[in-house]
Amino acid sequence: MSLLHAETRERITEIGRLMFDRNLTDTAGGNISVRVGDQVCITPRYAGSKFQWRLKPDQVLVTDFEGNKFEGNGEISREAKVHYALLKAYPESGSVVHGHAQNIMVFCAANMPMPPVIEATQKYGVIKVGKYATAHSGGLAEYLLEEFAGQEARIKTSAAAVMAVYHGLFVLAVDLNTGFDVTERLDRNAQIILQARSLFPANTNPGSEMSQACAKTIAEFKAMNPA
Repeated sequence: MSLLHAETRERITEIGRLMFDRNLTDTAGGNISVRVGDQVCITPRYAGSKFQWRLKPDQVLVTDFEGNKFEGNGEISREAKVHYALLKAYPESGSVVHGHAQNIMVFCAANMPMPPVIEATQKYGVIKVGKYATAHSGGLAEYLLEEFAGQEARIKTSAAAVMAVYHGLFVLAVDLNTGFDVTERLDRNAQIILQARSLFPANTNPGSEMSQACAKTIAEFKAMNPA
C-alpha cells in the first residue's frame, strides 16, 4: 500500500481514540471511513466493543467500494455499506464519520431534528433525522441519502450531517479532519440545547427558542452591516 494509505490508516486510529475519549462515540459502535483514490480505508467491525477504539493502523481495512478487502486485520463492519453508498453518491466527499455522540444521541432517540443555536454550527443548518432501518440493511443508506439530498454545497466545501433515528450521527465531509470537527461542533450544539432547558419555562422547546433568537441576531447584524 502507498504512503498515503499508511498515513490515512494511522490518522483514522488517532481520530477514533479522540472520538471515544471525548464521548463522540462509544463501545456500541461507530465507524470512520476515508476515500483514498478508488479505495476506502475504513475501521473494522467491533472497533468499540472489542478494542475500545484503541486500534492499530494495520487493523484499519483497505477495501474497494464494493467491500472487497485488500489489507487489514479484521472483519468488514456490517455498517460499511452505508459508508460506501455515501462516498459513491458524492464523489467530491472524502470521509464519513459516524459516531454515537453522547448529546446527539438524545435527539436521535427522541427522533427530533436539531437546530443550530451557536455560531459554530450555523452553516450546517438544521440537522435532520433519517427514517429507521437496521445498520446492516440497505435501507439505512437509502434513508440517509434522502436526507443528505439538497446539501451538496455543504458537502463540497465542508460537510453535511444527518442523524439516524435511534442510531447516531453521520457526517459526510470533504476530509477526515473536517468530519471530526463537525461531529464535535454538533455535539456541543446538542449539549447547549439540553443544558438550556433550565433557562426556559416548562413546555417550551429550548432549541427552537434559541434558534429563533440566534436567527434574529444574525438578521439584525446583516441589516446594520449590508454587504
